[in-house]
Amino acid sequence: MKKLRKVYIGLILVFLYAPIALLILYSFNDSKSRAAWGGFTLRWYQELLADETILSALGTTLSIGLLAAVISTLLGTVGAIALYQMKRGPRHAMLSVVNLPMLNSEVVTGVSLMLLFAAAGVQTGYMTLLLAHVAFCVPYVVLSVLPRLRQLDPHLAEAAQDLGATPLQGFWRVILPDIMPGVFSGFIMALTMSIDDFVVSFFTTGSGVSNLSITIYTMAKRGISPKINALSTIIFACVFILLIGINLQDLRKDGRSKKKVEQVRIPY
Repeated sequence: MKKLRKVYIGLILVFLYAPIALLILYSFNDSKSRAAWGGFTLRWYQELLADETILSALGTTLSIGLLAAVISTLLGTVGAIALYQMKRGPRHAMLSVVNLPMLNSEVVTGVSLMLLFAAAGVQTGYMTLLLAHVAFCVPYVVLSVLPRLRQLDPHLAEAAQDLGATPLQGFWRVILPDIMPGVFSGFIMALTMSIDDFVVSFFTTGSGVSNLSITIYTMAKRGISPKINALSTIIFACVFILLIGINLQDLRKDGRSKKKVEQVRIPY
C-alpha cells in the first residue's frame, strides 16, 4: 500500500512538473522547432533582453500586479476586519457577495467591467486595467485574512485598550502582528492572480497597454517564440528561489521557537 501511494504521488509530480521541465529544456534549444534538438544555446535569453515588446509587457505586468496586490491587500484587510465585527446574519450575506466574483466566470466579470467603464465614459488603458485587477483580487485577500481574525481572542482588542492603548495602537501593535501571516498570504495570492490573469485584462485594457498574457496570446496566433520559454524559465526560477527563501525563514523561526522553549524549561 505504501509503495502504491509513493507511485501515485510520483505520477502526480511527473504530470505537474514534466511540462515545466520541457519548457526549461527548450529555452536552451538552438532550434526554433520543438520537435528537434539543435544544440545548447543562450541566444533566446539574449534576444529576450533585446525585445522591447516583451520587456514592456513584463513591466506592465509587474507594475499592475504589485499595485493591484498592495491596494487589494489594504482594502481586503479592512474589509475582513469589518466583516469580522458584523453580526452573524449580515456577515454571511456580505460573504456571499464577496465570494461572487470568485465563483463568477471571468468572461462575465471582464465584460461587466468593460461595460461599466464604457457607461462611465472612462477611456480604457492602464488605470482601467489596474482597477479591474484590484476588483477581482480583493475577495482573495478577504478570504485569506478572515480565518486569521477568527483565530484571535475576541477580547484581545479590549484587553489592549484596558492596558492603555488607543484603538489604533491596539490594532497596529496587537491585532495586525497576529493576522500578518494571513495578510501576507493574501498579498501573494493577489499578486499571483494579477500576473496570471488574461480574460479580465483582455476586456479592460486599452490600445498601447498590454501585459504578458495578452502579448503571449497575440504571439500564439503566429507561433510562440522560444523567447517566451526563456522568460517563463526566468519567472519560474524567481518563484522557486522565493519559495525556498520563505521555507528557510520558517525553518529558522521554528528553530528559534524550540530554543526559547528549551530555555524556559524549569529544571527539576
